[in-house]
Amino acid sequence: MKKMTNKELVTLYYEELWNKQKKEYIDILFDDDITFHGSLNISTTGKKEFSEYMDTILTGIPNLFHSIIHLVDNNDSIAVRTLYNGRHTGQLFEYKASQNKILYNGASFFKFNNGKIIDIWVLGDLNTLTKQLS
Repeated sequence: MKKMTNKELVTLYYEELWNKQKKEYIDILFDDDITFHGSLNISTTGKKEFSEYMDTILTGIPNLFHSIIHLVDNNDSIAVRTLYNGRHTGQLFEYKASQNKILYNGASFFKFNNGKIIDIWVLGDLNTLTKQLS
């Protein structure tokens, strides 16, 4: 398999890992020591912890869809403006299933090492999200 560009890695992160929920992409896309910092006050280190974080999110919003609105590629780092949407049908942290449709904006920042994603920072519009979860 040829080495993917950083832009290809990020695109697959959204399209395959999150939108199609193909968790085998964790091994394809991530460095073993991946660090993730999310808006929901969650930080993870390593593939297993990220997988558990993903399970938590998808328990609350099983059809969560990530749309790439804008992507800025700066060679060794990429910034993405995203739009998240889905339906809150399960427990998500302290929020019981509301059955509400959710739609909110976010921004993610990716760093890379040897053809793998090594670090992700996500900043989501939590004010809008929490209003929709209640």
